[in-house]
Amino acid sequence: MSGSHSSALAGKLVVALEQAVAAPFCSSRLADAGARVIKVERKGAGDFARAYDTAVNGESAYFTWLNRGKESIALDIKDAEDREILLKMLEHADVFIQNLLPGALAKIGLDSATLREKFPRLVTCDITGYGEDGPMKNAKAYDLLVQCESGLASVTGTPDGPGRVGVSVCDIATGMTAHAGICEALVGRDQTGKGSGVSVAMFDVMADWMAVPLLYHDYLGKETPRVGLNHTVICPYGAYECGDGEQVVVAVQHSGEWDRFCTHILGDAALATDPRFHDNTSRLNNKIALEKIIKAEFASHDRAAMLERLNAAGIASGAVNDVASLSGHPQLDRSTIGTPSGEINVPTPPIRRNSGAPTLGPSPAFDADGTAIRAEFGPRS
Repeated sequence: MSGSHSSALAGKLVVALEQAVAAPFCSSRLADAGARVIKVERKGAGDFARAYDTAVNGESAYFTWLNRGKESIALDIKDAEDREILLKMLEHADVFIQNLLPGALAKIGLDSATLREKFPRLVTCDITGYGEDGPMKNAKAYDLLVQCESGLASVTGTPDGPGRVGVSVCDIATGMTAHAGICEALVGRDQTGKGSGVSVAMFDVMADWMAVPLLYHDYLGKETPRVGLNHTVICPYGAYECGDGEQVVVAVQHSGEWDRFCTHILGDAALATDPRFHDNTSRLNNKIALEKIIKAEFASHDRAAMLERLNAAGIASGAVNDVASLSGHPQLDRSTIGTPSGEINVPTPPIRRNSGAPTLGPSPAFDADGTAIRAEFGPRS
Protein backbone atom coordinates (compact mmCIF):
# COMPACT_ATOMS: atom_id res chain seq x y z
CA MET A 1 0.00 0.00 0.00
CA SER A 2 1.03 3.63 -0.20
CA GLY A 3 3.51 4.79 2.39
CA SER A 4 2.92 6.97 5.41
CA HIS A 5 4.04 10.16 3.66
CA SER A 6 0.79 10.22 1.60
CA SER A 7 -1.69 9.83 4.43
CA ALA A 8 -4.51 12.20 3.43
CA LEU A 9 -6.75 9.18 2.78
CA ALA A 10 -5.16 6.84 5.33
CA GLY A 11 -7.81 4.63 6.90
CA LYS A 12 -10.17 4.96 3.92
CA LEU A 13 -11.20 1.77 2.13
CA VAL A 14 -11.88 1.91 -1.60
CA VAL A 15 -13.46 -1.05 -3.38
CA ALA A 16 -12.96 -0.85 -7.14
CA LEU A 17 -14.85 -3.15 -9.51
CA GLU A 18 -12.82 -1.91 -12.43
CA GLN A 19 -11.05 -2.70 -15.66
CA ALA A 20 -9.11 -1.01 -18.48
CA VAL A 21 -7.87 2.56 -17.84
CA ALA A 22 -10.27 5.25 -16.56
CA ALA A 23 -11.38 3.70 -13.26
CA PRO A 24 -7.96 2.17 -12.46
CA PHE A 25 -6.36 5.59 -13.03
CA CYS A 26 -8.78 7.11 -10.51
CA SER A 27 -8.31 4.45 -7.85
CA SER A 28 -4.52 4.42 -8.24
CA ARG A 29 -4.47 8.11 -7.30
CA LEU A 30 -6.56 7.36 -4.22
CA ALA A 31 -4.01 4.67 -3.33
CA ASP A 32 -1.20 7.21 -3.82
CA ALA A 33 -2.91 9.36 -1.18
CA GLY A 34 -2.93 6.54 1.36
CA ALA A 35 -6.26 4.81 0.78
CA ARG A 36 -6.51 1.04 0.94
CA VAL A 37 -7.72 0.02 -2.52
CA ILE A 38 -9.13 -3.46 -3.12
CA LYS A 39 -9.33 -4.20 -6.84
CA VAL A 40 -12.06 -6.69 -7.67
CA GLU A 41 -11.22 -8.65 -10.83
CA ARG A 42 -13.26 -11.14 -12.80
CA LYS A 43 -12.67 -14.74 -11.83
CA GLY A 44 -10.67 -16.53 -14.47
CA ALA A 45 -9.93 -13.58 -16.75
CA GLY A 46 -9.05 -10.65 -14.49
CA ASP A 47 -8.70 -7.08 -15.71
CA PHE A 48 -8.20 -7.37 -19.47
CA ALA A 49 -5.60 -4.57 -19.29
CA ARG A 50 -3.25 -7.21 -17.86
CA ALA A 51 -3.03 -8.60 -21.40
CA TYR A 52 -2.73 -5.31 -23.31
CA ASP A 53 1.02 -5.80 -23.73
CA THR A 54 4.09 -7.43 -22.21
CA ALA A 55 6.37 -4.41 -22.42
CA VAL A 56 7.63 -4.27 -18.81
CA ASN A 57 9.60 -7.43 -18.08
CA GLY A 58 6.65 -9.45 -19.37
CA GLU A 59 4.06 -7.35 -17.52
CA SER A 60 1.62 -4.90 -19.10
CA ALA A 61 2.84 -1.29 -19.15
CA TYR A 62 -0.76 -0.12 -18.76
CA PHE A 63 -1.58 -2.45 -15.89
CA THR A 64 1.57 -1.88 -13.83
CA TRP A 65 1.24 1.91 -14.16
CA LEU A 66 -2.47 2.02 -13.28
CA ASN A 67 -2.69 -0.53 -10.48
CA ARG A 68 0.15 0.29 -8.12
CA GLY A 69 -0.68 0.22 -4.45
CA LYS A 70 -3.75 -2.01 -4.77
CA GLU A 71 -4.77 -5.41 -3.48
CA SER A 72 -6.31 -7.86 -5.95
CA ILE A 73 -9.14 -10.32 -5.36
CA ALA A 74 -10.89 -12.39 -8.01
CA LEU A 75 -14.66 -12.63 -7.54
CA ASP A 76 -17.60 -13.89 -9.56
CA ILE A 77 -20.19 -11.33 -8.50
CA LYS A 78 -23.01 -13.45 -9.93
CA ASP A 79 -22.11 -16.17 -7.42
CA ALA A 80 -23.98 -15.74 -4.13
CA GLU A 81 -21.01 -16.47 -1.89
CA ASP A 82 -18.66 -14.13 -3.77
CA ARG A 83 -21.33 -11.43 -3.87
CA GLU A 84 -21.62 -11.65 -0.09
CA ILE A 85 -17.87 -11.08 0.22
CA LEU A 86 -18.21 -7.98 -1.97
CA LEU A 87 -21.12 -6.71 0.12
CA LYS A 88 -19.16 -7.31 3.33
CA MET A 89 -16.30 -5.23 1.90
CA LEU A 90 -18.74 -2.48 0.93
CA GLU A 91 -20.21 -2.50 4.43
CA HIS A 92 -16.79 -1.30 5.64
CA ALA A 93 -15.89 0.75 2.56
CA ASP A 94 -15.78 4.51 2.14
CA VAL A 95 -15.78 4.48 -1.68
CA PHE A 96 -17.09 2.14 -4.37
CA ILE A 97 -15.90 2.66 -7.95
CA GLN A 98 -17.18 0.72 -10.96
CA ASN A 99 -16.89 1.02 -14.72
CA LEU A 100 -18.92 -1.91 -16.00
CA LEU A 101 -21.53 -1.48 -18.73
CA PRO A 102 -24.52 0.68 -17.69
CA GLY A 103 -27.16 -1.42 -15.99
CA ALA A 104 -24.92 -4.44 -15.45
CA LEU A 105 -24.91 -4.13 -11.66
CA ALA A 106 -28.60 -3.23 -11.33
CA LYS A 107 -29.49 -6.75 -12.50
CA ILE A 108 -27.92 -8.22 -9.35
CA GLY A 109 -28.81 -5.47 -6.90
CA LEU A 110 -25.35 -3.89 -6.78
CA ASP A 111 -26.15 -0.60 -8.50
CA SER A 112 -24.97 2.52 -6.74
CA ALA A 113 -28.38 3.79 -5.61
CA THR A 114 -29.20 0.44 -3.99
CA LEU A 115 -25.79 0.25 -2.34
CA ARG A 116 -26.12 3.77 -0.87
CA GLU A 117 -29.50 2.84 0.61
CA LYS A 118 -27.89 -0.19 2.20
CA PHE A 119 -24.71 1.65 3.26
CA PRO A 120 -25.60 5.35 3.78
CA ARG A 121 -22.01 6.54 4.33
CA LEU A 122 -20.77 5.00 1.08
CA VAL A 123 -19.54 7.27 -1.71
CA THR A 124 -20.20 5.65 -5.09
CA CYS A 125 -18.64 6.49 -8.44
CA ASP A 126 -19.98 5.16 -11.73
CA ILE A 127 -17.71 5.65 -14.74
CA THR A 128 -19.35 5.18 -18.13
CA GLY A 129 -18.70 5.97 -21.77
CA TYR A 130 -21.76 8.05 -22.58
CA GLY A 131 -23.69 8.30 -19.32
CA GLU A 132 -26.66 6.38 -18.01
CA ASP A 133 -29.28 7.83 -20.34
CA GLY A 134 -29.43 9.18 -23.87
CA PRO A 135 -29.30 7.37 -27.21
CA MET A 136 -25.69 6.18 -26.84
CA LYS A 137 -25.83 4.92 -23.25
CA ASN A 138 -25.10 1.34 -24.33
CA ALA A 139 -22.41 2.18 -26.90
CA LYS A 140 -18.91 0.79 -26.43
CA ALA A 141 -16.63 3.65 -25.43
CA TYR A 142 -12.95 2.95 -25.91
CA ASP A 143 -10.56 5.88 -25.84
CA LEU A 144 -10.06 6.35 -29.59
CA LEU A 145 -13.80 6.02 -30.23
CA VAL A 146 -14.49 8.86 -27.79
CA GLN A 147 -11.65 10.98 -29.22
CA CYS A 148 -13.43 10.73 -32.57
CA GLU A 149 -17.04 10.93 -31.35
CA SER A 150 -16.36 14.06 -29.24
CA GLY A 151 -14.66 15.93 -32.09
CA LEU A 152 -11.26 15.91 -30.38
CA ALA A 153 -9.64 14.13 -33.33
CA SER A 154 -11.00 16.79 -35.69
CA VAL A 155 -8.93 19.50 -33.99
CA THR A 156 -5.85 17.28 -33.55
CA GLY A 157 -3.31 16.47 -36.24
CA THR A 158 -2.25 18.39 -39.33
CA PRO A 159 -4.12 20.11 -42.18
CA ASP A 160 -3.77 16.82 -44.09
CA GLY A 161 -5.96 14.89 -41.69
CA PRO A 162 -7.20 14.33 -38.13
CA GLY A 163 -5.06 12.54 -35.55
CA ARG A 164 -5.35 10.64 -32.32
CA VAL A 165 -3.81 12.21 -29.23
CA GLY A 166 -0.89 9.86 -28.64
CA VAL A 167 -1.92 8.73 -25.15
CA SER A 168 -5.30 7.58 -23.77
CA VAL A 169 -6.38 11.13 -23.03
CA CYS A 170 -10.14 10.43 -22.73
CA ASP A 171 -9.58 7.61 -20.25
CA ILE A 172 -7.03 9.61 -18.25
CA ALA A 173 -9.16 12.78 -18.19
CA THR A 174 -12.15 10.74 -17.03
CA GLY A 175 -10.11 9.13 -14.26
CA MET A 176 -8.88 12.56 -13.15
CA THR A 177 -12.43 13.92 -13.11
CA ALA A 178 -13.75 10.94 -11.17
CA HIS A 179 -10.91 11.35 -8.66
CA ALA A 180 -11.90 14.99 -8.09
CA GLY A 181 -15.57 14.07 -7.75
CA ILE A 182 -14.83 11.37 -5.19
CA CYS A 183 -12.65 13.69 -3.12
CA GLU A 184 -15.44 16.32 -3.17
CA ALA A 185 -17.96 13.68 -2.08
CA LEU A 186 -15.71 12.60 0.81
CA VAL A 187 -15.46 16.22 1.98
CA GLY A 188 -19.25 16.49 1.70
CA ARG A 189 -19.68 13.34 3.76
CA ASP A 190 -17.51 14.83 6.50
CA GLN A 191 -20.00 17.71 6.65
CA THR A 192 -23.26 15.75 6.39
CA GLY A 193 -22.37 12.26 7.57
CA LYS A 194 -23.94 10.87 4.41
CA GLY A 195 -22.38 9.47 1.27
CA SER A 196 -23.39 10.50 -2.23
CA GLY A 197 -23.17 9.33 -5.79
CA VAL A 198 -20.80 10.59 -8.47
CA SER A 199 -21.27 9.68 -12.14
CA VAL A 200 -18.69 10.54 -14.78
CA ALA A 201 -18.99 9.83 -18.51
CA MET A 202 -16.01 9.88 -20.87
CA PHE A 203 -17.99 11.73 -23.54
CA ASP A 204 -19.06 14.44 -21.07
CA VAL A 205 -15.48 14.94 -19.91
CA MET A 206 -14.20 15.40 -23.44
CA ALA A 207 -17.12 17.64 -24.39
CA ASP A 208 -16.06 19.87 -21.49
CA TRP A 209 -12.44 19.83 -22.66
CA MET A 210 -13.69 20.75 -26.16
CA ALA A 211 -15.47 23.86 -24.85
CA VAL A 212 -13.33 26.43 -26.72
CA PRO A 213 -13.65 24.85 -30.19
CA LEU A 214 -17.36 24.33 -29.48
CA LEU A 215 -17.86 27.98 -28.48
CA TYR A 216 -16.03 29.14 -31.62
CA HIS A 217 -18.41 27.00 -33.66
CA ASP A 218 -21.59 27.95 -31.83
CA TYR A 219 -20.99 31.71 -31.55
CA LEU A 220 -18.72 32.54 -34.51
CA GLY A 221 -19.56 29.75 -36.94
CA LYS A 222 -15.82 29.05 -37.14
CA GLU A 223 -14.10 25.71 -37.41
CA THR A 224 -10.97 25.12 -35.35
CA PRO A 225 -8.29 24.20 -37.89
CA ARG A 226 -5.75 21.42 -37.39
CA VAL A 227 -2.39 23.14 -37.22
CA GLY A 228 0.04 20.46 -36.06
CA LEU A 229 2.67 22.00 -33.76
CA ASN A 230 1.15 25.44 -34.03
CA HIS A 231 -1.45 27.58 -32.31
CA THR A 232 -4.70 28.53 -33.97
CA VAL A 233 -5.06 32.09 -32.59
CA ILE A 234 -1.61 33.21 -31.34
CA CYS A 235 1.40 34.03 -33.56
CA PRO A 236 4.24 33.26 -33.26
CA TYR A 237 3.38 30.20 -31.20
CA GLY A 238 4.65 26.99 -32.70
CA ALA A 239 7.57 24.83 -33.76
CA TYR A 240 10.43 25.94 -36.00
CA GLU A 241 13.24 23.85 -37.43
CA CYS A 242 16.81 24.71 -36.52
CA GLY A 243 19.90 24.28 -38.65
CA ASP A 244 20.64 20.82 -37.23
CA GLY A 245 17.17 19.53 -38.16
CA GLU A 246 15.89 19.65 -34.56
CA GLN A 247 12.81 21.66 -33.66
CA VAL A 248 12.16 24.37 -31.08
CA VAL A 249 8.72 25.57 -30.05
CA VAL A 250 8.32 29.23 -29.06
CA ALA A 251 5.42 31.22 -27.62
CA VAL A 252 5.10 35.00 -27.89
CA GLN A 253 1.99 36.06 -25.99
CA HIS A 254 2.23 39.81 -25.35
CA SER A 255 3.80 42.98 -26.72
CA GLY A 256 6.81 42.95 -24.39
CA GLU A 257 7.75 39.48 -25.53
CA TRP A 258 7.20 40.47 -29.17
CA ASP A 259 9.56 43.44 -28.76
CA ARG A 260 12.26 41.20 -27.24
CA PHE A 261 11.73 38.52 -29.87
CA CYS A 262 12.25 41.03 -32.69
CA THR A 263 15.26 42.71 -31.08
CA HIS A 264 17.16 39.75 -29.64
CA ILE A 265 16.10 36.77 -31.78
CA LEU A 266 15.23 38.18 -35.19
CA GLY A 267 17.82 40.96 -34.87
CA ASP A 268 15.48 43.66 -36.20
CA ALA A 269 13.82 45.88 -33.58
CA ALA A 270 11.85 47.69 -36.29
CA LEU A 271 9.76 44.55 -36.91
CA ALA A 272 8.07 45.10 -33.55
CA THR A 273 6.28 48.22 -34.86
CA ASP A 274 5.93 47.08 -38.49
CA PRO A 275 2.21 47.54 -39.34
CA ARG A 276 2.10 43.96 -40.62
CA PHE A 277 3.22 42.54 -37.30
CA HIS A 278 2.66 45.09 -34.51
CA ASP A 279 -0.13 43.14 -32.78
CA ASN A 280 -1.29 39.54 -32.70
CA THR A 281 -4.17 40.04 -35.14
CA SER A 282 -1.82 41.66 -37.66
CA ARG A 283 0.68 38.84 -37.23
CA LEU A 284 -2.03 36.25 -37.86
CA ASN A 285 -3.16 38.12 -40.99
CA ASN A 286 0.44 38.23 -42.26
CA LYS A 287 1.56 34.90 -40.89
CA ILE A 288 3.15 33.64 -44.12
CA ALA A 289 5.46 36.66 -44.38
CA LEU A 290 6.36 36.51 -40.69
CA GLU A 291 7.03 32.79 -40.71
CA LYS A 292 9.43 33.22 -43.61
CA ILE A 293 11.53 35.63 -41.50
CA ILE A 294 11.40 33.40 -38.40
CA LYS A 295 12.25 30.20 -40.30
CA ALA A 296 15.30 31.81 -41.92
CA GLU A 297 16.65 32.93 -38.54
CA PHE A 298 16.07 29.60 -36.80
CA ALA A 299 17.68 27.70 -39.70
CA SER A 300 20.93 29.61 -39.10
CA HIS A 301 21.43 28.19 -35.57
CA ASP A 302 21.45 24.72 -34.09
CA ARG A 303 18.85 23.87 -31.47
CA ALA A 304 21.06 24.18 -28.40
CA ALA A 305 22.26 27.65 -29.43
CA MET A 306 18.74 28.81 -30.28
CA LEU A 307 17.35 27.61 -26.95
CA GLU A 308 20.13 29.52 -25.17
CA ARG A 309 19.32 32.70 -27.09
CA LEU A 310 15.58 32.37 -26.41
CA ASN A 311 16.22 31.80 -22.72
CA ALA A 312 18.51 34.82 -22.51
CA ALA A 313 15.84 36.95 -24.19
CA GLY A 314 13.11 35.76 -21.81
CA ILE A 315 11.10 34.10 -24.58
CA ALA A 316 9.07 31.03 -23.64
CA SER A 317 10.48 28.06 -25.51
CA GLY A 318 11.00 24.34 -25.41
CA ALA A 319 12.59 21.49 -27.29
CA VAL A 320 10.35 19.27 -29.41
CA ASN A 321 11.43 16.02 -27.77
CA ASP A 322 10.79 12.36 -28.44
CA VAL A 323 10.14 9.70 -25.81
CA ALA A 324 13.84 8.82 -25.63
CA SER A 325 14.52 12.46 -24.72
CA LEU A 326 11.84 12.30 -22.02
CA SER A 327 13.46 9.17 -20.61
CA GLY A 328 16.74 11.02 -20.14
CA HIS A 329 15.21 14.42 -19.30
CA PRO A 330 16.88 16.19 -16.36
CA GLN A 331 13.47 17.34 -15.09
CA LEU A 332 11.96 13.84 -14.98
CA ASP A 333 11.48 12.37 -11.50
CA ARG A 334 11.03 8.64 -11.19
CA SER A 335 9.67 6.35 -8.48
CA THR A 336 10.07 2.62 -8.04
CA ILE A 337 7.17 0.18 -7.80
CA GLY A 338 7.13 -3.56 -7.42
CA THR A 339 5.50 -5.93 -9.91
CA PRO A 340 5.23 -9.73 -9.98
CA SER A 341 8.27 -9.65 -12.29
CA GLY A 342 10.42 -7.31 -10.22
CA GLU A 343 10.81 -3.59 -9.61
CA ILE A 344 10.23 -1.00 -12.34
CA ASN A 345 10.57 2.77 -12.57
CA VAL A 346 7.57 5.00 -13.32
CA PRO A 347 7.15 8.79 -13.35
CA THR A 348 6.70 10.12 -9.84
CA PRO A 349 3.04 11.06 -9.23
CA PRO A 350 2.52 14.72 -10.13
CA ILE A 351 0.82 15.74 -6.87
CA ARG A 352 3.74 16.69 -4.64
CA ARG A 353 3.00 16.91 -0.93
CA ASN A 354 5.00 18.78 1.66
CA SER A 355 5.04 15.61 3.76
CA GLY A 356 7.47 14.10 1.28
CA ALA A 357 7.40 11.74 -1.67
CA PRO A 358 5.01 8.79 -1.40
CA THR A 359 6.17 5.23 -1.21
CA LEU A 360 4.23 3.64 -4.04
CA GLY A 361 2.81 0.20 -3.41
CA PRO A 362 3.35 -2.66 -5.85
CA SER A 363 1.20 -3.63 -8.79
CA PRO A 364 -0.45 -6.89 -7.70
CA ALA A 365 -0.49 -10.29 -9.35
CA PHE A 366 -3.95 -11.57 -10.25
CA ASP A 367 -5.87 -12.51 -7.08
CA ALA A 368 -2.67 -11.96 -5.09
CA ASP A 369 -4.64 -10.99 -1.98
CA GLY A 370 -7.71 -13.15 -2.55
CA THR A 371 -7.07 -15.61 0.27
CA ALA A 372 -6.38 -12.87 2.84
CA ILE A 373 -9.35 -10.74 1.77
CA ARG A 374 -11.71 -13.73 1.80
CA ALA A 375 -10.52 -14.51 5.33
CA GLU A 376 -11.05 -10.88 6.36
CA PHE A 377 -14.49 -10.35 4.82
CA GLY A 378 -15.82 -13.88 4.27
CA PRO A 379 -18.21 -15.78 6.51
CA ARG A 380 -16.90 -16.64 9.96
CA SER A 381 -16.61 -20.39 10.50
